[in-house]
Amino acid sequence: MDENELRTAERRLQAAQLASDVPALDELLDDRLVFTGPDGALYGKQDDLRVHRTGTQVIDALHEEELTVLVAGRTGITWFLGDLRGSINGTPFEARMRYTRTWVHDHEHGWRIIAAHASVV
Repeated sequence: MDENELRTAERRLQAAQLASDVPALDELLDDRLVFTGPDGALYGKQDDLRVHRTGTQVIDALHEEELTVLVAGRTGITWFLGDLRGSINGTPFEARMRYTRTWVHDHEHGWRIIAAHASVV
């Protein structure tokens, strides 16, 4: 397990979000996921999959400005900074976002996100 593998997983996540690829998101999100949204509310894996499956959230553009990666054993952290554009419930949005994602690695699933936090910057 190295930083390049985790960087690849992070970029797979970004591509899956952009495409609303629910099967890929299902593979990349741990069942125990807890996500703190920009509104401060807590969400789980099924919440994330549902907004992509139903089209409630659509990401039209995602531009990575900066990506920092740290691996410590079977735990990894990614810090993403970038711009997103899309819609939520049909209402357009554009935001510069900072995501902090905590990943866990096992031989069966590879890298999966177990915790995440998003902030508008």
